Amino acid sequence: MHEIDQYLSAVDNWVWGPPLLILLIGTGIYLTIILRGVQFRYLLYAFKQAFGKQRSNSEGDISQYEALMTSLAGAIGTGTIVGVSTAIVIGGLGSMFWMWVTAFISMATKYAESLLAVKYRIMDDRGEMVGGPMQYIERGLGWKWMAMLFAFFASIAAIGTGNLLQVNAIAETVNHMWGIDPLWSGIVLAIIVGAVLIGGVKSIGHIAGVIVPFMALFYMIAGMIIIAMHIDKFPAAISLIISSAFNGQAAFGGFAGATLMMAVQMGVARSVISNEAGLGISSIAAAAAKTDNPGRQAMITMTGALLSTVVVCSITGLVLAVTEVLGKTNDAGQPLNGASMAIHAFSTALTGGDYVVSLGLIFFAFTTVIAWGYYGEKCCEYLIGERSIIYYRTIYALIIIPGSLLQLETVWYIANIFNGLMAIPNLIALVALSGVIVAETKFFLKTVHEEENAPDLIVE
Repeated sequence: MHEIDQYLSAVDNWVWGPPLLILLIGTGIYLTIILRGVQFRYLLYAFKQAFGKQRSNSEGDISQYEALMTSLAGAIGTGTIVGVSTAIVIGGLGSMFWMWVTAFISMATKYAESLLAVKYRIMDDRGEMVGGPMQYIERGLGWKWMAMLFAFFASIAAIGTGNLLQVNAIAETVNHMWGIDPLWSGIVLAIIVGAVLIGGVKSIGHIAGVIVPFMALFYMIAGMIIIAMHIDKFPAAISLIISSAFNGQAAFGGFAGATLMMAVQMGVARSVISNEAGLGISSIAAAAAKTDNPGRQAMITMTGALLSTVVVCSITGLVLAVTEVLGKTNDAGQPLNGASMAIHAFSTALTGGDYVVSLGLIFFAFTTVIAWGYYGEKCCEYLIGERSIIYYRTIYALIIIPGSLLQLETVWYIANIFNGLMAIPNLIALVALSGVIVAETKFFLKTVHEEENAPDLIVE
């Protein structure tokens, strides 16, 4: 297993090397410029659309709110807890800063993906909406080969990122808290996930619409209480996050130290996992929304990047920073990492804090599993046809059982590799279709201004 991890680590470093980081950040910056900072200028309007009166009289399978919650279900998974912890262990606290930067820039990317997903969506023979990168790459650019490449990478990434990564974290947490064998956790979870996936996107949307906001608020409130309890250490924590973002962080205790490149790499990669901007896969949920205009759903969906990374992930990172758990070891003398690190930070600062992290992680991970199951089946449907859906659902549910027994490091490497491979064709398509994105944005905001007297968006 150690040799496999070394090989996967080398592949991971190659995939997430400077070229992909530049493409990812560069695309976000480019879209931010040509859309004149749409994610900043229209943020309040976007939240009003997301949580205000829903437009349910348009074509689509689920409401705009449920589409956002499904997107958040896919994003607010183990990445918000385990992902932040592992990023800090590898890249130091400076990785938090680069997570924030990437998230704000990536909101424009998230906007563009969702706009194109709704614009180029189609209805399949079962009467369900089908959209996402595979559709806008083929129908918008005519590059079917690249659309198939995306769908292939995404269908595998769904099993890695959306399934194995989440299931592994659930099994580890349940075993740590209640001593339940990971195999039994896998069996029970496989049965539940299989039952939910049979209900399709409507079932997933309803479940996500209830669980995601409840658990997110519960987790955030607990985290803010801990931060308030350590408010005297808050300024120093922020200062360390910023300084180590540009200078790296020296080794101390059980912490091996981190370079600037490690901080940037971990920050960008974990930000992508926590909000999925650039991957394109969450736009599949946006394509299912009942909406009257691609721009409206794009506004709603882009708020997800801020909520999942800048809000929820920041709670985890700041709690770890103010409780000073980085570099500490467990009873066996091993450095704290992943879920155990977050549990230690919360439990030492707050009575019952270990249950907050454990329950948060379990529910976050569960909703991610069902959301990515939907993403994966749509990609598989694109590649093979509608008859493949039942087979994909079966494989997706059954693989949960062995997935619960895998090593954490192995699962993270697999997730990172296929996320990176999936992002490449999607990012190329966003740049190639940037003219369409600008034109659709102009049309939408002109309509909004006429109907609701919203501010003009100046796009040359």
